Amino acid sequence: MTAALIVVFVAAYAAIAMEEPLKINKSATALVGAELLWTVYALSNANPLQVDEQLDESLVATAQIAFFLVGAMTVVEVVDAHDGFAVITSRLKARTLATLTIFISFVTFFLSAVLDNLTTTIVMVSLLGRLLRHRRDRLMLTGMVVISANAGGAWSPIGDVTTTMLWIGGQVTTVPIISRLILPSLANMLLPLGVVAWALRGRPIVAPENAGVFSATVEETTSFERNLMFALGLLTLLAVPVFKAVTHLPPFLGILFGLGILWTVGDLVHRDKDLPTRQRVTIAQALTRIDMGAIVFFTGILLAVATLEHAGVLTALARWLDAEIGRLDVIVFVFGLLSAVIDNVPMVAAAMGMYDLGTHPPDSFLWEFMAYCTGTGGSILIIGSAAGVAAMGAEKIDFVWYLRRFTLLALIGYLAGAATYIIQQEVLGQVVLA
Repeated sequence: MTAALIVVFVAAYAAIAMEEPLKINKSATALVGAELLWTVYALSNANPLQVDEQLDESLVATAQIAFFLVGAMTVVEVVDAHDGFAVITSRLKARTLATLTIFISFVTFFLSAVLDNLTTTIVMVSLLGRLLRHRRDRLMLTGMVVISANAGGAWSPIGDVTTTMLWIGGQVTTVPIISRLILPSLANMLLPLGVVAWALRGRPIVAPENAGVFSATVEETTSFERNLMFALGLLTLLAVPVFKAVTHLPPFLGILFGLGILWTVGDLVHRDKDLPTRQRVTIAQALTRIDMGAIVFFTGILLAVATLEHAGVLTALARWLDAEIGRLDVIVFVFGLLSAVIDNVPMVAAAMGMYDLGTHPPDSFLWEFMAYCTGTGGSILIIGSAAGVAAMGAEKIDFVWYLRRFTLLALIGYLAGAATYIIQQEVLGQVVLA
């Protein structure tokens, strides 16, 4: 049974990694892989009741993450439908590309911690299209957006799906993950930013023809409505960790509660408008724009990895890594590098199955360093993160171009952040390497 499970999982993993050449959506591959794995496991297990119980347990854990992501994505889509992000971007005051790069990178870093790195990347790349005429300038800033978004998402429980998984699973908690990863994540961004800003120094901003810096507006919304929905959306996202800490209820309940309030306020604000106008800005319409393909992919991957966990494959892998490598910091560091080639979601899902909370309690070195490494390691290659793939599609970034221009910068940032975290924890006396 074990050999069959490994073969099916590796085949599904390879198909996911080769999504572009195969022309098969990775969400479809993840679903087929999960179904085949559970089928093989069920047919090989003589206790059907045990399989049902394990499947129910895995489904509950997976559904909590899926519901949370649906709620968070919908909140962001509502804010975007009201052009709420102009509240931040309209305050831009820059005359050179270097200054613009610094501004965009810091906004992306902190915005991705509140929203998520994928959504923030899409928003910022769209903004760059309205700011810059020359594609070569947009590409340089887009590369920094990818690095900044992944760095910003790593230190927040709602900033990156992998950190969210660890947060919902109880491996990390809000205050420690923020306080201990913000400096390493900043180091991850600042080194590449310094190099790029230096390279762009003195070059002026060339805006698109016949376009003001922030000429895009949404006719259906007023300034009051944009500010209101932006503030409510931001408050909803920020309140979720507080909700979890106070009530000890799963985060998906907090985000759905906030979504219900946002929905109610939105309907009240637009109640006197005609039906076509209301439909363009309501949450019902926002639900049709969220990336359900990503939700399906996460669901398939988590269910697939859960099979390996229940079959004992991940436990055996953890023992092998401990025996062959021995050092926990090196193991996690390698996980982060692999995230540049393989999606970081299954990497974290596998780690959560490999190591138990009894041996590695919440907020321990393993889980925090895992959040940093898998969250930022994907920046090393353009295909290594959802943010990179989104930027690649939006600006048609060539894989080799990113490899030549940003891979080394992202790797330097990754190393700097990892070193910062380890030194920081050694100073605090909290590093456990074996």
